[in-house]
Amino acid sequence: MLGHLDMIVIVVVVLALVFAGVHIAISLGITAALGIYLMMGDIEVVRNFVASTAYEALRDYVFAVIPLFMLMGDFLAKCGAARDLYALGNRASKWLPGRLAAATILANALFGFVTGVSIASAAAFSRIAYPEMKRYGYRRDFSLGCVAGSACLGMLIPPSVLMIVWCVLTELSIGKVFLAGIIPGFLAAGGMIAYVVVAAILKPELVGGQPRLGAAAVGADVARAPAAPPVEDEPIGAILFSTLLVVALILGTLGAIWLGLCTPTEGASVGAVGSLLLAVIKGIKPREVWQVVLDVGRTSGPLLLLLFCAQLYSRVLSMTGFTEAAKVFLLGTGLGTWGILIVMVAIWFVLGCLIDSISIILLTVPIFAPIATQLGFDPIAFSIMGILAIETGLLTPPFGILVFTVKAAVPDKSVTLAEIFAGSIPYWIVLLVVVAALAVFPQLATFLPSL
Repeated sequence: MLGHLDMIVIVVVVLALVFAGVHIAISLGITAALGIYLMMGDIEVVRNFVASTAYEALRDYVFAVIPLFMLMGDFLAKCGAARDLYALGNRASKWLPGRLAAATILANALFGFVTGVSIASAAAFSRIAYPEMKRYGYRRDFSLGCVAGSACLGMLIPPSVLMIVWCVLTELSIGKVFLAGIIPGFLAAGGMIAYVVVAAILKPELVGGQPRLGAAAVGADVARAPAAPPVEDEPIGAILFSTLLVVALILGTLGAIWLGLCTPTEGASVGAVGSLLLAVIKGIKPREVWQVVLDVGRTSGPLLLLLFCAQLYSRVLSMTGFTEAAKVFLLGTGLGTWGILIVMVAIWFVLGCLIDSISIILLTVPIFAPIATQLGFDPIAFSIMGILAIETGLLTPPFGILVFTVKAAVPDKSVTLAEIFAGSIPYWIVLLVVVAALAVFPQLATFLPSL
């Protein structure tokens, strides 16, 4: 066991490296190696420990789940699935006040089943939903806030990358955590839709009036290409056919995992192949297929390195006794179960303002998850609470990665970050309300996995 001072050094070093701008994988790897060296005092032991951890971690087939689900989402996004989902949501919600905003939220919830990546949703709907809301005279902060806020659903609804990373670190069942996210995900989506409907009723000026035909060129600016036909003009038959194919693929892939017919890796493989076939049916070009594969490789490669370094760091924390020391410290503060939970959520929230979601999970989950289990929290419900709390950081200054994504995807020079942040506040509140609901009623997350 290391002394208390050495334990503190390990945590302080990793935080200092992260906040100094050092890549999270390098920060975790250096700190883990330092911890082993402080324990053993032999660099050869450090080398052997790192090598054995790398072999044991990266040979696990579960690591293939991430790039395969990314392939599935990218193929479907590339072939226009996001636009079809938005068009169908728009047609189905014509009776609702603020229907374009409601359609954006509904489409984002469904698109979360496709990609599981919030940034992908934010980029896609910045190019699809924002021009349409602009055309109908929606107030700009309201429409941009809707795009950024509802994009958070991508990380909460399976197959979420954050869920997979959490499961790899804690050895939870990926299929069960996928199921656990469905009810909280649709509760969050329902809360967001309720907000836009009430806002549209109380302040009709937020949602404009008749379409401003002169604004049609906005679509060309946003997409950096000739404007696509307005959603209203697209044939309903083609939209329904495309959407049904996407839904069938999603239900087939996730359903097979949930029912135990295949492992998550096998299900992700089937989903990737199915999405490729669907993309081919919808006319994707060979060059675009190759580009999708390259993009996924560039994104998932560093992520797998991150997971290896996180496992290395987690093992070192366990070996040094830091996890046990942290648990004893928190339990000894007298804060009680709920007080400790609030502290953990507050830490997630503060970190969410500064660094990205995956880095937060890699840094905190190896410490927080065992403490939550000791306190009596269900591990699956706690994972959804944690992901939701971290999601709030995606909308929070100064980091707010979804806000920056929307700003980059909408190259309207007059749009400001402050404007998007202001429009996102109600969605941020909805996420916090769902976190509180999960803390009080963990059955919201555990009901489906227990069936």
